[in-house]
Amino acid sequence: MEHRGVTVWFTGLSGAGKTTISHALAERLKAAGCKLEILDGDIVRTNLTKGLGFSKEDRDENIRRIGFVSHLLTRNGVIVFVSAISPYREIREEVRQRIGDFVEIFVNAPLEECERRDVKGLYQRARAGEIKGFTGIDDPYEAPTNPEVECRTDLEELEESIEKVMKKLTELGYITP
Repeated sequence: MEHRGVTVWFTGLSGAGKTTISHALAERLKAAGCKLEILDGDIVRTNLTKGLGFSKEDRDENIRRIGFVSHLLTRNGVIVFVSAISPYREIREEVRQRIGDFVEIFVNAPLEECERRDVKGLYQRARAGEIKGFTGIDDPYEAPTNPEVECRTDLEELEESIEKVMKKLTELGYITP
């Protein structure tokens, strides 16, 4: 499969399905011969952005750093999947402008569904006041206003979400089957 560099930014609440979709799609594209890297928010926070907290300023800096690495990879012909909550619209737009070849995927599931899926118990801890500034509970999530793709993971199967993203990447000329 032919491809060119692009950052595919999966954004949504914790538990919406960002990692599930990005990893499943990455397997498919790698098997087809694409150069692809995944920058998962949880993994990035333990390595690249260790030491940053969860204030708005720190969250924005986290996204800027992920965006910087994504830009380097993208301009070198790599498909980059970023799977990060990235709750604020303004910083997502800033990163989009910096990278250029950027496709935003809104992984959308209702808060109640995300809470139901939460195997780590983070939402429960946030509701109990043990975690402060938790996105969707006591910190906002600003949904994209015009994403290239919206995956409604409460209403569609994983394969449908994967196909929607594949179709958009093909339409935009980033992959050629």
